Amino acid sequence: MYDGFCNLCSWSVQFIVRRDKNHYFKYVALQSGNVKRSLQAFNIPANFDKSLILIEGDSIWFKSDAALRIAKRLRGLWPLFYVFIIIPKPVRDSVYMFIAKNRFKWFGKRDNCYTLTGNSNNQNTNSN
Repeated sequence: MYDGFCNLCSWSVQFIVRRDKNHYFKYVALQSGNVKRSLQAFNIPANFDKSLILIEGDSIWFKSDAALRIAKRLRGLWPLFYVFIIIPKPVRDSVYMFIAKNRFKWFGKRDNCYTLTGNSNNQNTNSN
């Protein structure tokens, strides 16, 4: 789950789609109506938009944990980034939040919510 109004987030989804070797991920903008049901299952407020969210089975991952777990499943050298999981979570998440707080200033904001279309393996669904 990603912020559909964030250019960085939208570009990140496109980046992941191109490197998702086994079509493991499904994508949905946090602003989608389908998200509310998924978030409620994990006791997360319906208006949550503070982080990338990765749901794997019964587990949910946020911020740097989500990003690193995604990188681990991508094609190419990207799984090597998973080594950063050894950095303490507060340090990793501080970097994540610094980028997140500045993402609109640095990368801009979309006028319309970005939704993925095309390949049926990677269309918006209600889980990541």
